[in-house]
Amino acid sequence: MTALDHLNDDHALLLQSVREAGDIARKFFDEGAKSWDKNPGDPVTEADLAVNEHLRRKLCGDRPKYGWLSEETEDDLSRLDRRRVWIVDPIDGTRAFMAGRPEFTICAGLVEDGRPILGAVFNPITQEFFDAVKGRGARCNGEALKTPDGASLGTARLLASQRELERRQGVGQLPQAQFKFINSIAYRMALVALDRFDATISLAKKSDWDIAAAELIVTEAGGCASAPDGSAFTYNRPNAQHAGVIAAGPTLFREILDRL
Repeated sequence: MTALDHLNDDHALLLQSVREAGDIARKFFDEGAKSWDKNPGDPVTEADLAVNEHLRRKLCGDRPKYGWLSEETEDDLSRLDRRRVWIVDPIDGTRAFMAGRPEFTICAGLVEDGRPILGAVFNPITQEFFDAVKGRGARCNGEALKTPDGASLGTARLLASQRELERRQGVGQLPQAQFKFINSIAYRMALVALDRFDATISLAKKSDWDIAAAELIVTEAGGCASAPDGSAFTYNRPNAQHAGVIAAGPTLFREILDRL
């Protein structure tokens, strides 16, 4: 079997597993899920754990030589010795899920040597299924995606905190920009690739599982994504945190970096 065959098989496995996980999440969303705090201010629900268990069983069961990194699994640092690693956020946007807002996603990606080669972000309530394969583009429900380009920051459609952004000295007031906030950062990034928004900006810390799959969707749709200082993301390191994320079309992306 060639490397291309392996990638195709991994892609098919990822899509099937994430779709099945969406059925699990949707059932809990409709019927209700118990919740508690993992740490103060850090909620989790039984849906997070059920989706996590399903994805781990499916993805690792079929690919036992791959590593695993998930928000809802104790970190096994043996992943650092694996060239390929599944990176998963079972429910990105848990607070939205708990509040009954259809603004959460199931995120799963495959990284190879620290960079994503497969990504899937699924909103099981709106039925928006985003996926990407490195070098082969990104799609939403099978339709090719193209990240918007040409907007300026002053009039852009932004998925960001207006207060957080305008406090930055180089940004200043943006009275003509349109702001919206969604809990799931992966969903925000995917919606930029979908051309529903021009950019998403978060200056808060993110983890591998928040952004690995969505970064590939943005970049395969022709956009750019990086940390707020412009540094590229590398995944599957001992410390899985990042300083934040910017995702936008190339022109707006450069303007945002210049002004931050």
